Amino acid sequence: MSIHKVGRDITVLSDCLEVPGIGFLPVNAFVLHAAQPVVVDTGLGLPDRNFVETLSSALDPADVRWIWLTHPDRDHTGGLFDLLAAAPHARVVTTFIGAGLMSTERPLPLDRICLVNPGQTLDAGDRALMAFRPPLFDNPATVGFYDERSAACFSSDCFGAPMPSAELALTDNVGAFPAGQLRDAQLLWATVDSPWVHAVDIGKYLATVQPLRIMDPEVVLCTHLPPAVGLAPQMTDTLAEAPDANPFIGPDQQALEKMLAGFEPGGGS
Repeated sequence: MSIHKVGRDITVLSDCLEVPGIGFLPVNAFVLHAAQPVVVDTGLGLPDRNFVETLSSALDPADVRWIWLTHPDRDHTGGLFDLLAAAPHARVVTTFIGAGLMSTERPLPLDRICLVNPGQTLDAGDRALMAFRPPLFDNPATVGFYDERSAACFSSDCFGAPMPSAELALTDNVGAFPAGQLRDAQLLWATVDSPWVHAVDIGKYLATVQPLRIMDPEVVLCTHLPPAVGLAPQMTDTLAEAPDANPFIGPDQQALEKMLAGFEPGGGS
């Protein structure tokens, strides 16, 4: 994992995974340095990752007051329980559904949950964080938020885009990536992560995109995209195109067997 700042108030804890046939997928968590510090998601749960140790480079884990879980998929919850142990005063911000989904594997302690629904706000001491449902999502518990003070939109999986290299996946600003390639990568991720988008009523879907246009954040922070500064209008336009993008069709068993054969000694020669 690597660490970099976005403005004065936000630290990005960036990581990535190589996904064969797709690219290098950023997997970010964030720290919002509010009066009551907020950690947004907790990274991957792979054996060689130590989320709390990495977080300690940005702030003392004991100072964390809120852990905003944008949704309880495994790439968002890797360090959650270690962080709860290291941050005894922190509470997990999630939804009723999010807490229920977590209970099927390892239940959250009920006295450390704070339920926040889209449209509600969380008081972080010096700012109010406005919860919203992003237009694209792969989990029914997904809730992002907008911080007006930093003009940052924390969008969970929405706006994600696989990168062609690990270096780009870990960069501190996706603006270095050509705009046309970013659009194509965003649309690819939309069809992978939210395949239901091809079956939506277009008008109703576009109505869910409109609040982002009104929000017009200066910074977009997505779990699966390097930080995006000043790119919200063009990236929101791309979201509007998602229903018409080509559906993603992954490799089948024949392709998998061919891939495995290439890994065997002498394979592919």
